[in-house]
Amino acid sequence: MSQITKKAMASSLKKLLETKTLSKITVSDITDDCEINRHTFYYHFQDIYDLVEWIYRNETEKFLKGNDTYETWQQGVRALFEYALNNKAFIINTYHSISKEYLIEHLYQVTYNLLMKVLEEQAKDMHVDDKYKKFIADFYKYAFVGMAIDWIDQGMKSDYENIILNLSTLIEGDFHKALLRFERKY
Repeated sequence: MSQITKKAMASSLKKLLETKTLSKITVSDITDDCEINRHTFYYHFQDIYDLVEWIYRNETEKFLKGNDTYETWQQGVRALFEYALNNKAFIINTYHSISKEYLIEHLYQVTYNLLMKVLEEQAKDMHVDDKYKKFIADFYKYAFVGMAIDWIDQGMKSDYENIILNLSTLIEGDFHKALLRFERKY
């Protein structure tokens, strides 16, 4: 029941964001739309920003499951772009509000986790210190998220397939090369 209630509140927030900015939405707006009481909202979330964070965590993690290898990372990134387009009002409104840091931090975390799985796969049978793997993941995390933020800043109008293709072309083989360079330092 708890997940159903949380999903209902998430749906309400997204629906409300179609016509209002995040700063204009109140807990009462959400609870009225869901036909629940305020106590129920506060039982699950501290505030609206906590709900925003839950939505990002809950709805995007599933896209990367099974798409976290060197061969499949593009499908995971593609699914995240498609999620953003399908939830454009939610993404744009949270990005242009005080909760922007929730979106950016979430993108950093999701991207970092994806990259670390790819790097671990590529580093199989190599002796690379974890600090170097983390450094490589951080480097690419900032590049990937930077591209996504630019895309959002421009209203999500450009073709994200070109972004994925260009990223793929740019980094093809580079994970392995970077790991080899850091293996020599080990």
